[in-house]
Amino acid sequence: MRPLSIIRDKAKAKRRHVVLPEGTEPRVIRAVGTIIQEELASVTLLGDVDEVKRLAAQEGVDLTDVNVVNPANSPDFSGYVEQFMEIRRDKGITEEAARETIQNPLFFGAMMVRNDKADASVAGSVNTTGDVLRAGIQVIGLKPGIKTVSGAFMMTVPEYRGVQDKVFLYADGAVTPNPDAEQLASIAVSTAETMENLIGEEPKVALLSFSTKGSAKHEDVDKVLAALEILKRDYPELKVDGELQVDAAIVPEIGKRKAPGSEIAGESNVLIFPDLDAGNIAYKLTERLARATATGPIVQGLARPANDLSRGCSVDDIVDVCAIAILMKG
Repeated sequence: MRPLSIIRDKAKAKRRHVVLPEGTEPRVIRAVGTIIQEELASVTLLGDVDEVKRLAAQEGVDLTDVNVVNPANSPDFSGYVEQFMEIRRDKGITEEAARETIQNPLFFGAMMVRNDKADASVAGSVNTTGDVLRAGIQVIGLKPGIKTVSGAFMMTVPEYRGVQDKVFLYADGAVTPNPDAEQLASIAVSTAETMENLIGEEPKVALLSFSTKGSAKHEDVDKVLAALEILKRDYPELKVDGELQVDAAIVPEIGKRKAPGSEIAGESNVLIFPDLDAGNIAYKLTERLARATATGPIVQGLARPANDLSRGCSVDDIVDVCAIAILMKG
């Protein structure tokens, strides 16, 4: 069974609730039809109720078992406005500005997640990544001990060294352009947790570089080594090593030669790139040259799940990301 099918099955077993703020997007409505048909989760759609129902009828989707909410008319609206004013009190927010913000379905959906009215929020089919993340960061906030939000890509390679549908996680490929050592360590911790939650494999984390174990000297290498020190100090149970070139990280015979004694060299399944350039280029190269399936970005580091979609996403992409978001809760 392919990894995404396994993820859908695992999400279904959780019996959780997802909120979709982009309720007037036809692809989202069609995805809801699949989610309900497969009993993947219960669903709240946000948007003008009449427009959502009109589009659902047009798309042939039965919304009988779907909660459709217009944020401005919700009985939770005033309470969410008060909460948001408290959250943003240090920013000097006015009640008028808070009311306008919470009418935005992205922020209302994030408030639902914050208040346990939903287990996860998924958006991005029509909104930018920046807008989706802004709502998540301002309303939900970061997990304790995490210094940055990041975006991982689940790369499913059709065949790798005799393993069918081999899964690697690449990060950060979407959010933080030039992470410092503390941020890099946070990205590694978040991605290791994603590997456990989604795939159920023990994470073996490689901090990647153009150098392996001192083969080159540079301030960029120093940053990776500083991140490793943080991880060894704060997360001693995590299997992690660096700095490693990518061949030393994923090819056993090269790992043994270049990094003898490493417990993960040659066996890594979580690849942490030193900056966004490297991560983004690498996932697209893997997708095109190895014909891998790239799923993501999977938003990591938030206290509760609020995931992003590509604006070019398909209906299946939306369903898969909903399943991923559900599992990101743990």
